[in-house]
Amino acid sequence: MQINKVAFIGKGGVGLLYGSMIARALGNDAVEYVMDDARFERHANDALTVNGEPCDLTSVRASEATPADLVILTVKTTGLNQALKTMERVVGPNTLIASLCNGITSEQKIAERFGWKHTVLGICQGMDAVFLDGALTFTNTGEIRFGAAAGTNPATVAAIGELYTRCGIAHTVESDIAHRMWAKLMLNDGINQTCMAYGGTYGSATEPDSEQRRCFVSAMRETLAVANAEGIELTEADLTQMVHLIEGIDPTGMPSMAQDRIAQRKTEVEEFAGTICRLAVKHDIQVPQNDWLYQRIRDIEKSW
Repeated sequence: MQINKVAFIGKGGVGLLYGSMIARALGNDAVEYVMDDARFERHANDALTVNGEPCDLTSVRASEATPADLVILTVKTTGLNQALKTMERVVGPNTLIASLCNGITSEQKIAERFGWKHTVLGICQGMDAVFLDGALTFTNTGEIRFGAAAGTNPATVAAIGELYTRCGIAHTVESDIAHRMWAKLMLNDGINQTCMAYGGTYGSATEPDSEQRRCFVSAMRETLAVANAEGIELTEADLTQMVHLIEGIDPTGMPSMAQDRIAQRKTEVEEFAGTICRLAVKHDIQVPQNDWLYQRIRDIEKSW
C-alpha cells in the first residue's frame, strides 16, 4: 500500500518536525494532528511556528476524525494512555502504526489494543529540536530507526520506509530494533535526565571533565548493565557512539526534559530512571546514578 494520509497523535517538537517534512513533500492535506476534544479546545488555535515560519497544519477533533493510512505517535509517555483512546477513531483495519515515543514500553501497549500486524517498533534520534512557547527550532532533523516485531507484517515495514524515503526523512530499518531501542533508552537516561537535573544543555553535558558529563556517562553505563541483564547486548561501543552523537549536535540545544524544566511540565522520569531502577531491583544491580536522578527530578517537579 502507499501511504498518503498521516495522522499524528502529538503536536509537540517531534510531531511538528516530521509532520512539516511530510507536508512539504506531499502537501498539507496529507497531515493532520488528532486531539481529544478537551485538548482540541485548549490548543487547536495555538499560534505555532517551525523555524520562524507559521505552521498551518490542521488539527482535528478525535470525535470527528476518520481512519488514516498511518498513525504516528509523538506524545510523551506521560500521555500515552490518553493517546491510545484518541487513536481509536483514526485506526482502521488497514491503518499502520509507528510510535516515536521515548522508552521501551509504548509499542507493547499499542499492540495490546491494536495488534502487532500493522505496528512497528521505532525511535528517533539525532535531532536538535527545541519547542518552547509554540516555537519549534531545529537545524538537524535526525533520523528514525524502526523495525518489525515478531508479529509485524513485513509489508508494514516496507510501506513506512517508502513514505520516509518519499518525504526525505532519514531512516534505517533495523534487523534488531530491540537493541536500538535500548541504546536510545540508554541515551535518554543519560542526556535527558542530566540536562533536566542540572538545567544544562548538550554542550554543558558533554564538557570534558565536568560533573554533568560524569553524570551523563554514569547513568548510561548503569543502563547498559541493566540491558545486559535483560538479554540485550549493549556495549561500551554503543555508549561511546551515543556520546559522540550528542557531541555532534548544537551545544546550545537541549533535550525534551530540560525543556520540561523550563516550562514546568511533568517529565518522563518514570519511563527513564524509573524503568532502570525497577529492573535493577529485579536483577540485584546497583544503579546509584539513576537512583539520584530519579529523586532529584521528582524533587524539582514537586517544587513547581
